Amino acid sequence: MVLGWRLVAAKPKAKRLFCSFCGKGSDAVKALIAGPTVFICDECVAVCNNVLGGELPPAPEPRWDNYSEEQMLEMLPRASVIADHANEFLASHVDALRKRDVTWADIGKALGVSRQAAWERFS
Repeated sequence: MVLGWRLVAAKPKAKRLFCSFCGKGSDAVKALIAGPTVFICDECVAVCNNVLGGELPPAPEPRWDNYSEEQMLEMLPRASVIADHANEFLASHVDALRKRDVTWADIGKALGVSRQAAWERFS
């Protein structure tokens, strides 16, 4: 059972939303599902279903040469929002661990950084 998820319906004057995984806008996909801090489109859900079924797709590589500077600049704010959401999620994850008295050394080890680096980034 998944809690906190809802289907986002397109509204004429609604704020344009983007898939947190592929970056496509709500106007470019059939459906966009909203989670607590992320959105996922129907196309990415299909990829997820394939992965859960045992089919691993190749890792996507950005083909920056296929985009004009204007297109890349248009995509930049979306990438920034996605990164901000990921950083907020990571920080809340670390906060939850610290509330359980997990040490900075253990957090650093899990992140592949030193205790000091983890403390500097999240304290």
